[in-house]
Amino acid sequence: MAAISPQGFLRRVSGAELAKLFDLVPDISFFIKDRKGRFITVNRRGCDYCGVKNAKDVIGKTDFDFFPHSRVADYKADDEMVMSTGRPIVNRLESAPEAEGSPRLVISSKIPLRDEKGVIIGIAGFSRQVEQVRSGSSGEARFARVIEHMHQQPDEALSSAEMARMCGLSQSQFDRSFRRVFGSSARQYLLRVRVEAACRRLAETEETVAALAVELGFYDHAHFTRCFHRIMGLTPAEYREQRVPKGTRR
Repeated sequence: MAAISPQGFLRRVSGAELAKLFDLVPDISFFIKDRKGRFITVNRRGCDYCGVKNAKDVIGKTDFDFFPHSRVADYKADDEMVMSTGRPIVNRLESAPEAEGSPRLVISSKIPLRDEKGVIIGIAGFSRQVEQVRSGSSGEARFARVIEHMHQQPDEALSSAEMARMCGLSQSQFDRSFRRVFGSSARQYLLRVRVEAACRRLAETEETVAALAVELGFYDHAHFTRCFHRIMGLTPAEYREQRVPKGTRR
């Protein structure tokens, strides 16, 4: 009997058939997007978030067709970061996508999708709802207030002691638990949130890099540029150059 090639076998499998697996997990939303942000497939829970009955009503459309534009800016920044760096977003706590200001939170992850040559052609992601977030009954839920604060006010730097108090933990418990759940320290997480916010403003505004550095809580222009380059692989100016063609700038 010939040896089995996992790669060869998987090439024969229909992506649509694999996506059906996520229909069997009702609390998980699953999606695949191409490089332009167009949906290739979603599962049933994904349809619920988009407010449609069937996946065919989502395919070929983008987040702009279903969610408030202020929320879409966040989704696009995440997608672009994953596709430009090749780095996944893993287990991030954020608001559920149904509506702006939703009190429900989800744990979301996104990974880059590559073709056979290793070229990134899109992303895949999923999210699951965190039940009873406000009661703090789950491991992730206890960090809800801190995570929401970071995303809503990325310029404000809370001390570890202040964040620990928000979670009802000692500082040492907070530091250990946060790293275990999110795979990074709270400071590292906040830095990534600030860089993501910077990506949106670089693409959507004409604010100077120096002004953005101050507004987002970095020490100075040089500190901002170093942090941005470490995470994104290019400087803020280079990022803006790539995302905003000269002919379209105001």
